[in-house]
Amino acid sequence: MVTFRSSLWHEPRPVGAPPLGRPDWLLVGVFTAAALVEGAVRPDLAWRPLVTVLALALMPALLWRRSRPLMAALVGWGVAGLLLVLQLTAHTGDLGLYAMMAVLIPLYSLVRWGSGREIVLGTAFVTGVVALGMCVSSAGRADVFGGIVLLLLFVALAAVFRYRADLWHRQEREIRDQERVALARELHDTVAHHVSAIAVQAQAGGMVAGLQPEKAVEILATIESEASRTLAEMRSMVRVLREEEAVAYVPQPGVADLPALARTGTTPTVEVSLDGSLARLARSVDAALYRLAQESLTNAARHARSATRVAIDVRREGDAVRLCVSDDGQTGPGPASEPGFGLLGMAERAQLLGGSLAAGPGPEGGWVVEAVLPVEGAE
Repeated sequence: MVTFRSSLWHEPRPVGAPPLGRPDWLLVGVFTAAALVEGAVRPDLAWRPLVTVLALALMPALLWRRSRPLMAALVGWGVAGLLLVLQLTAHTGDLGLYAMMAVLIPLYSLVRWGSGREIVLGTAFVTGVVALGMCVSSAGRADVFGGIVLLLLFVALAAVFRYRADLWHRQEREIRDQERVALARELHDTVAHHVSAIAVQAQAGGMVAGLQPEKAVEILATIESEASRTLAEMRSMVRVLREEEAVAYVPQPGVADLPALARTGTTPTVEVSLDGSLARLARSVDAALYRLAQESLTNAARHARSATRVAIDVRREGDAVRLCVSDDGQTGPGPASEPGFGLLGMAERAQLLGGSLAAGPGPEGGWVVEAVLPVEGAE
């Protein structure tokens, strides 16, 4: 109980309160008109001018109910309390207007839009006014019970809407965080692929610089192109990661972009083969196939010893798409290297889409990575 009270006291105001608009002014107009009409036509009402003025005094509080919920509740229920005090001291009849039911709206807004501290202070004040009304009122127990139930109904309704909205915002933040993690992984895959390609090209350039200077110039141009693409993609993704809200960024590459990974005239050469109907893949599957191929190519460039050829083959097989990336490098033991996300991350990406991934030595030597993904992705 102490923990609950402490957490409620320190709870901030909910986000997303609607700004003051035309419906708010319409609400004030309706209750103002009702108070004026009732004050003019009720002959049994004592002190009609004073009661009508006090009823009109609480109407502006309806405009503050979301921006200053505690102030609105104190003003509205303060007017109700003042009428009760006058009724008690002057020994008059009922001084309330039916239009005074408007005080229920600030009570609702207090619980819906107030901070924890405002809720505690405001509900304590309202409870005091209600207790005073029970002492002053000559109504029967059934009427008093009905009034209390009505107040609790407004409070419960406000609490339900408040915490349902809070749950929705939490889910939205979780989805945004998941998207950021996915973008961070995309950033890793992109940078790792391009940097590996730059490293391979730089090694090749060092070997041919003395023998074929014109070939070295071509390799330098390739390195410059790879570096520019890396910076462009990295800046785009980093900009998304830095923004609190989603912003527009370059669409993720897919199977149609795989031919851009092909390379000839360098070691290893990269061959890309696309077979079957690959145009109507789910967006997540399309992007995953590209990233899996890119990561496999990066691993081959970094880890396949003496590899001269890497083949990327994508083909449609019924309701599935098969990706196969193979190289002709040596599969014997070599120096250990940092795996990064590596095969574990690739397998996780495939499993999240309802597919599978296998990697290991090929039957004819080299290393083979094979992924099978459903065309429509995970259900």
